[in-house]
Amino acid sequence: MRIFPEYCVSMARYNAWQNKQLRAAFDTLSEAELRKERKAFFGSIFSTANHILWADRMWMARLGVGEAPDGDHLTLTPTPAVWAGERYRTDAKLLHWADSLHAVELKGDVEWRSVMAGRDFTHPFDLCVMHLFNHQTHHRGQIHAMLTAAGATAPVTDILFMPEDGPWL
Repeated sequence: MRIFPEYCVSMARYNAWQNKQLRAAFDTLSEAELRKERKAFFGSIFSTANHILWADRMWMARLGVGEAPDGDHLTLTPTPAVWAGERYRTDAKLLHWADSLHAVELKGDVEWRSVMAGRDFTHPFDLCVMHLFNHQTHHRGQIHAMLTAAGATAPVTDILFMPEDGPWL
């Protein structure tokens, strides 16, 4: 794999822009609607949002950017308001990391033990970075579908429509 810091900056901005839109969309629904079982992979909009936040923090920790999250991936934050604040802080940290990244830092391997898989993994650092951003996009697509089904206005998700100059958060 070969990615550059500019890719990380673009994807961190895209992530923050998407999550800013999700926070606004969540504000249009009641907490009951956000927690409603929707037969999605993680059940509800809120559980899926918690999973993304948890996984972002887990991958960031594996990449040397912060601490691994405590707790369950579906209940990481107790309320949508707490999620919104934690999401904002995590996105800011990811943006700062990407903005200060040097190409040499994208080389090497990432080693970790997966509790869920019960084994150790080693993968190239740049592949793990790509996975972090791809994972976010994948599960936000699920949230997009659930928001649409709930009657909310779902965010614009095409990266080509992302504002050139922010604001990202």
